[in-house]
Amino acid sequence: GVGMGMTAPVSITAFPAEDGSFQPKVKVSLRIPSQFQDNPPCPTDESIKIEERQGMTIYSTQFGGYAKETDYVNYAAKLKAALGSEAAYHKDFYLCNGYDPPMKPYGRRNEVWFVKE
Repeated sequence: GVGMGMTAPVSITAFPAEDGSFQPKVKVSLRIPSQFQDNPPCPTDESIKIEERQGMTIYSTQFGGYAKETDYVNYAAKLKAALGSEAAYHKDFYLCNGYDPPMKPYGRRNEVWFVKE
């Protein structure tokens, strides 16, 4: 019953298939605003879980526009190629992040994150 507003980024954990596309399973994460961090409201929907995301080191790339799955897949492939075989990061998932509301037509920011092992 508490409205917290929208926060950024909206983060989607993608689990890539062999061909690089998303598997049907994804996890969407929203940041809890600062004023609710110490005592977040309890979700009324059982499918919503509150998780604490630990600190992490990431490899990242940024791009603009209205991001679609194919954009995230393409930029993940570019980031993978740029990192080469020397970088150690989790290969079983990556994070797709959007920072802008749908009504913002220009100057949009999206990122792909690989989490360093």
